[in-house]
Amino acid sequence: MIVGLFDNPLDIADEPATDNPEDGKTGFFRRLVQGLSSTRKNLNDGFSRLIGSHTKLDDDFMDELEEVLFSSDIGVDITMRIVNDLRRDVKKNLLKDTSEVIGFIESELVSIVRGAKVEPVDATVETKPYVILVIGVNGAGKTTTIGKIASRFTARGESVLLAAADTFRAAAIDQLATWAQRSGSDLVSHKNGSDPSAVVFDALKAARARGCDVLIADTAGRLHSKVNLMEELKKVKRIISRELPGAPHETLLVLDATTGQNAVSQARIFDEAIGVTGIALTKLDGTAKGGVVLNIMETLKIPVKLVGVGERIEDLRPFVPEDFVHAIFSDAFDSETDYHPSDKRPSN
Repeated sequence: MIVGLFDNPLDIADEPATDNPEDGKTGFFRRLVQGLSSTRKNLNDGFSRLIGSHTKLDDDFMDELEEVLFSSDIGVDITMRIVNDLRRDVKKNLLKDTSEVIGFIESELVSIVRGAKVEPVDATVETKPYVILVIGVNGAGKTTTIGKIASRFTARGESVLLAAADTFRAAAIDQLATWAQRSGSDLVSHKNGSDPSAVVFDALKAARARGCDVLIADTAGRLHSKVNLMEELKKVKRIISRELPGAPHETLLVLDATTGQNAVSQARIFDEAIGVTGIALTKLDGTAKGGVVLNIMETLKIPVKLVGVGERIEDLRPFVPEDFVHAIFSDAFDSETDYHPSDKRPSN
């Protein structure tokens, strides 16, 4: 039975220890706020320019607001919804000053994401192993994401086997082997250039024989536009389903947030070809376009399950939509004060 994978923060041996370990909802929110600093700065700079150059909520203001929102890759649909609702409220005299716009946008985004489907990476399954098929293009952070997830499982006593089914990238097998060692997981691998489906077949056989709780399969990540890659992934998925009915229990697509709109295109192509049950969005701390998370949710209706906001294991965290929005707009956070959106904000 596998539940609550990311309930508690975790450090591993080769990561620096902290004097004041953070835990619980406040610590997670702190890391999220810090990780989204580039996105927040991008939006704040845009809002400051906009509000500083306009005193009226007129058409010029609305046009420039669209550009600011587009710059964060929130997407066309969400941007137009926000601007249209703003125009409506201005006509009703509910908003009269440009300084009220930031709070309005935050409220609008919270309203948009509030009904989003939120699911954990893992769920209760009676049949072992629980199989996670991890897909995505090279450079998105697949192998590192697998390692962090594996570390979480093993830290709470689950047995994990990793399948090195990315047999086309020279360093992929070695990289996964390193993560297997660091996380205390087992590894099944073949030589470079082997049939990925054969690796997964052997890994499934080994996982069942050993009574492993979890099997996580890495896959090749050549350009998503190549037909042969998609056919290869389909074959891997067929093998898994044939050998263990109901599996894979999770087909997790890893996307690089720094690619912005391209991440949306990748998600659409992989979902149409393979069927994606969840998304792990990495490198949010390295982009000013973190709004792509909301874009993916609204456009593709695929659950964003994990977001990466740093290098540490605890920086791969479950995606909580409302927390994400509040973290982007957070103006009450500083190094001395912790708060969480569900708490009352501290007064200045």
